Amino acid sequence: MKIAGSIALVTGANRGLGRAYVEALLAAGAAKVYGGARDPASITDPRVTPIRLDVIDPAQVAAAAAGCADVTLLINNAGIMLATPMLADGSDEAMRREMEVNVFGTLSMIRAFAPVLAANGGGAIVNMLSVVSWFTSPFNATYGASKRAELAVTDGARIQLEAQGTQVIGVYAGYIDTDMAAHVDVDKVSPHEVAEATLKGVEAGLDHVPVGARAAEIWNAQRTAPAELEAAMQRAWDASKRAVDQ
Repeated sequence: MKIAGSIALVTGANRGLGRAYVEALLAAGAAKVYGGARDPASITDPRVTPIRLDVIDPAQVAAAAAGCADVTLLINNAGIMLATPMLADGSDEAMRREMEVNVFGTLSMIRAFAPVLAANGGGAIVNMLSVVSWFTSPFNATYGASKRAELAVTDGARIQLEAQGTQVIGVYAGYIDTDMAAHVDVDKVSPHEVAEATLKGVEAGLDHVPVGARAAEIWNAQRTAPAELEAAMQRAWDASKRAVDQ
């Protein structure tokens, strides 16, 4: 599909990557952009139509689908990362929260908007995933579990929605330079780079869009040398434990 002339809805649109998606859509000629946020007053760009949307609230999701019946492009960007190792204190609660937003929130939006997209000619759905959809980082393992599950949602939806002509795209990046990753001191990809690469992927008809050097590295490693990737995660974890002990 073409971005120019499309009518898009972005979840989590009030800051960070969501705001970058909104800006990229407008720059590419989208005819209308709905910005979903728990507090619609936090969306101040006059070019954007704000809507109240918490993706884990069924009533708000249903209201969004009813009130945005002209949407042709859905970008599921809303998500949380709690940076929790799998056996840390509170990891069960962290995983529940991440699953609720990242997995069930995404699924809820897809289910609500699939009929909308079908009525409007098919359109496209973008799910903002992560490189940890493909492997397990021990430092944010509960988040990785949610993103791997969200990848399954993405792939399953793609198969089922193919018949109605709806494109379903998974986008994968390493750490993005937003508030979510502010605590991590590593190289990060810019949110604008992610947004621009995503829209190019939509127009190219891609199913999977890796963004940035880290994504390309992991994309190749998990296909060609998965055992070495696992070993690298073990070494990183062991090194972090030794540093704490010292």
